[in-house]
Amino acid sequence: MIYRNFQGLELSGLGLGAMRLPVVNGNDADIDVAAAEEMVAYAMEHGINYYDTAWGYHNGNSETVIGKALSRYPREKYYLATKFPGYDLSNMPKVQEIFEKQLEKCGVEYFDFYLFHNVCEMNINEYLDEQYGIHAYLMEQKKNGRIRHLGFSAHGSCEVIRRFLEAYGDDMEFGQIQLNYIDWAFQHAEEKVKLLDSYHIPIWVMEPMRGGRLAKLSEENANKLKTLRPEEEVPAWAFRFLQSIPGVKMILSGMSDMEQLKANIQTFQEEKTLSQEEAKALAEVAADMQNNMLPCTACHYCVSHCPKGLDIPTLLELYNEHSFTGGGFIAPMALMAVPEEKHPSACVGCRSCEKVCPQQIKISEAMSDFTKMLK
Repeated sequence: MIYRNFQGLELSGLGLGAMRLPVVNGNDADIDVAAAEEMVAYAMEHGINYYDTAWGYHNGNSETVIGKALSRYPREKYYLATKFPGYDLSNMPKVQEIFEKQLEKCGVEYFDFYLFHNVCEMNINEYLDEQYGIHAYLMEQKKNGRIRHLGFSAHGSCEVIRRFLEAYGDDMEFGQIQLNYIDWAFQHAEEKVKLLDSYHIPIWVMEPMRGGRLAKLSEENANKLKTLRPEEEVPAWAFRFLQSIPGVKMILSGMSDMEQLKANIQTFQEEKTLSQEEAKALAEVAADMQNNMLPCTACHYCVSHCPKGLDIPTLLELYNEHSFTGGGFIAPMALMAVPEEKHPSACVGCRSCEKVCPQQIKISEAMSDFTKMLK
């Protein structure tokens, strides 16, 4: 197992994310406890020492199952991370209540790593609002030793992350972002990496496989990579990409079965960063995977011609995200911060925007399709 030094700690390069544990009959709330415990045991035996859970994972059951699975090991042998659930605004006044309950659910007296969860457009104002006392309370818990290291996770835009860091950046010891070779450009992850680097904040990676999309490629793309590294399996390329980014300390993977766990542990037996030729090939694979995306360049010509004043470039970006992912929470979450009258459903189909679009995008059709997908 590869290890990374973080403030004197030796963290396994691969962390076990507990958002996609094995479940019974496809019911996300019903974790297969025996299978999950078997995976944790295998992970511990093979060098993984970082475990990432959260209040809302598996309908609130992940923390309990992970805590129980880890309870058979000495506390100093593993690092446990969980998060304050700010993705639900009703939780904002409950930071103390929730934190105490999390300690109880996990069966521990302290958390090695604790995060502001999912900093995004929807909750940035509340996270920064001192009336809730979230930052002050978590800093107090850190002072008292109940949080060893404080950080944040973010699916929001670079602008949102910048606002958060301008307020709390001096106290953030690590930042967890969605990072993979698709999102390097698609979700502006490169820009986020540079922002974190400017604050000297180490990077924790989530969604390295893009929800499994990078585990299986088209035959053409798979052969392109196989030519360069005949011995490397397709999923390993996603991890090699991340191993090549300075500043990355922790790569979390939500593994759902023992087969995935064993394969990923094998990949992390050694570090094999990408050459320039390999990085170029991977960028070509990423570009090919995005071929069906709408080619909006955010020129904003359309905006000045929209009678409803819609932020069309942003809506098209969210449409591309939702289409590529096949659903998911990022686009709906971002739209929660947008007034109802500025949603894609507000499009009247007048096509005024299309007359000035340099890319000749059928914007009205995209807005209609987006509206249907969001229902």
